[in-house]
Amino acid sequence: MQIIHWEKQRRVALQPGMQPWKQGPGRRWRRWLPLLAMPLLLSACGTWRAIGNSEEGSGAEAMRVWDRWVASGGDIAAATTWERKVKDGVTIEEVEQAFASVAAEDNIKAVGEFPLSRELEARTGKPERFLKVYSYCSPATAREMVDFSPHMAAYLPCRITVLEKEDGLWIYSLNMDMLIKMGRKLPPALKKSALQVRETVWKMMERGANGEF
Repeated sequence: MQIIHWEKQRRVALQPGMQPWKQGPGRRWRRWLPLLAMPLLLSACGTWRAIGNSEEGSGAEAMRVWDRWVASGGDIAAATTWERKVKDGVTIEEVEQAFASVAAEDNIKAVGEFPLSRELEARTGKPERFLKVYSYCSPATAREMVDFSPHMAAYLPCRITVLEKEDGLWIYSLNMDMLIKMGRKLPPALKKSALQVRETVWKMMERGANGEF
């Protein structure tokens, strides 16, 4: 004899002596739960392993990147970069002189410039707001970094961009703290070199924004 049990507006046929929860899709679902949970467990294990391999302060830096991503409405470029507003009255020439001064002090090599706005003006004959990319590199540190992680090659060389906006000049560069703190633990000597490059880029932005040279 079959007993008809109504559950959530659905009829489920029960065998004599069986409870409603032991029949129907629910029973099949419970069978699959261990398999469905396995990827989540493996993902959690991988996450903790990655955290364990990262530099001290990686969690705090990840939260800063996350906060900037949220605040910017999902702009990943805003989340992963530094920016400085150039002080009113500071000229482009003074910003460039500040960059050159820091590069000489810290023995980092200027390896190229890309005057984008000038290039566009030459192509179109129309005036453009200032936009120029400045590239710098410490060859020895760069070599060590790509030997440690070949993917670091995508971030070479270090770049600083000066951009003219409606409210004046701005300086942008990659967030070096994100690269150093959120990556795998660096060997002590390489970490020291990477932090020196980080300080150089930071000084270029600070002194460039103030026209100090």
